[in-house]
Amino acid sequence: MGGLPVQRAIFDDSHLAFARMVRDLLDKEVEPYALAWEEEQAIPASLYRTLGTAGIFGTQIPEEFGGAGESSFTYNAVVLEEIARGSVLLGPATLHHNVVIPYFLHYATHEQQRRWLPGMASGELMGAIAMTEPGGGSDLAGLRTTAVLEGDHYRLNGAKTFITGGANAGLIIVVARTGSGADRRDGLTLLVVENGMPGFERGRKLRKLGLHAQDTVELFFTDVRVPVRNVLGEPGEAFRYLTGNLPQERLAIAVGSMAMAESILADTVAYVGDRQVFGQRLSSMQNTKFVLAGLAAQLEAGRCLVDRAISEHNNGTLTGADAAKVKLFATELQGRVADECLQLFGGYGYMTEYRIARRFTDARITRVYGGSSEIMKTIIAKSMGLR
Repeated sequence: MGGLPVQRAIFDDSHLAFARMVRDLLDKEVEPYALAWEEEQAIPASLYRTLGTAGIFGTQIPEEFGGAGESSFTYNAVVLEEIARGSVLLGPATLHHNVVIPYFLHYATHEQQRRWLPGMASGELMGAIAMTEPGGGSDLAGLRTTAVLEGDHYRLNGAKTFITGGANAGLIIVVARTGSGADRRDGLTLLVVENGMPGFERGRKLRKLGLHAQDTVELFFTDVRVPVRNVLGEPGEAFRYLTGNLPQERLAIAVGSMAMAESILADTVAYVGDRQVFGQRLSSMQNTKFVLAGLAAQLEAGRCLVDRAISEHNNGTLTGADAAKVKLFATELQGRVADECLQLFGGYGYMTEYRIARRFTDARITRVYGGSSEIMKTIIAKSMGLR
């Protein structure tokens, strides 16, 4: 699996063989085109079909719907790590695999699974989830998108923003308010909007600090008629579903953050070993040794934390507070590693043709999406009895 010399008890031979397959596929289908996709600000939809054909999206999808039927998250973690070690992050793919598909596995009816899961496994039908609204941020309980029941359909109106993969998604899970109650978290429902529904429009691709290859868009819903049969789970229960899926989402972010940080360190060790400064290798200077040695120690600690969280998630014991801890630690560490390693590259580290520059900007968002570091601290504090 590469990275640091830490024992990975969570992986067996089948995981390692799967990792080699994923890495070979990414080396062939992604690495040669990474810079071009960054400049074009788009990942071709054909790549998702290639990943689906290879079985990458179907790890946890039941065999009857074209998947492998694995209950373990470990194969997902393998994919996340291999993607994170590459030159371009495939945000729509990792979100589809680790965030969107679980909603269909946990809350969809058998008829809905039969209708949608085969395409989701093959990569022909990519998914996205639309929660965040303009001006809303992380306050899901305060969202304003509404869906009014009218016979056999809901009439959906509202707008969403910062939607990863929204440009190519064939299915959008939309969080909408279908009722009201004393608690603002009541009355939220998950509606599946399909590509081509009248009144559903995709807005502009948003220009971002990093993650240039991944599409992040605005979505607009104007009197969209969403059939009742497209409700995911029970009406009014969306907040519970969303919070129930957050541990895996946050763990997935932590897994990718840790793998990228390890890869950044490996790139930097190789660079300083070749770089000559004042007549000597940069790696021979005490400051270089101290910086990299300190990061290596922190990364080994972070790896143990993340691997333990993967095991707990597989056992069904990963709590929301523990998922917040692992996301907080891994993403903050990723930011420190990217910053301190870029410094060792000097001026070259600021040039986007060097992978360290792109990884530096890509890493920044992990402390924001999936719940900001401040929200993670709030969750942890509550678990400690601090009110």
